[in-house]
Amino acid sequence: MVNQCAGMKGESKYTKQGRSFIVPLTTHHNKDLGFTLLEVMIAVAILAIALVAVFGLQSQSVSLASEAKFNTTAALLAQRKMAQIESISPQELNSDDGDFGEDFPDYQWDLKVSDVSFSGIGTVEYLKQVDLVIFWGDHKKYKYKVRLFRFVPKTKS
Repeated sequence: MVNQCAGMKGESKYTKQGRSFIVPLTTHHNKDLGFTLLEVMIAVAILAIALVAVFGLQSQSVSLASEAKFNTTAALLAQRKMAQIESISPQELNSDDGDFGEDFPDYQWDLKVSDVSFSGIGTVEYLKQVDLVIFWGDHKKYKYKVRLFRFVPKTKS
């Protein structure tokens, strides 16, 4: 005598002479057990597109981080150099250039002092324009510029 009982989904449970047998309701063919070449190629293409985007974002992130580091360091170095310039007597103020030594390798500065002139008025003899540029990197890739106007009192002769 064969009785059919309710079993798990996709299976049928048969009992025959007091013994239970589980028989799958569906049969699998060997051709249904894997992925086709087309499916694998599509999956690899999607993965490649995603990885290219991720690596592009990583590269951009590193570039932005180095630029942010430069802007922060250059602002502090420019502030330090401008404090030195303001402590100098206005008559001793001259164009110059240099670096920041071993503490900040690859950072250089360039100082230009010039007279201020306005159209229609000409040169203002009591005012000097001080331009400071901080450079960093190969071929001075990064630049940070600061401009200061300094009052130069007339010297007694």
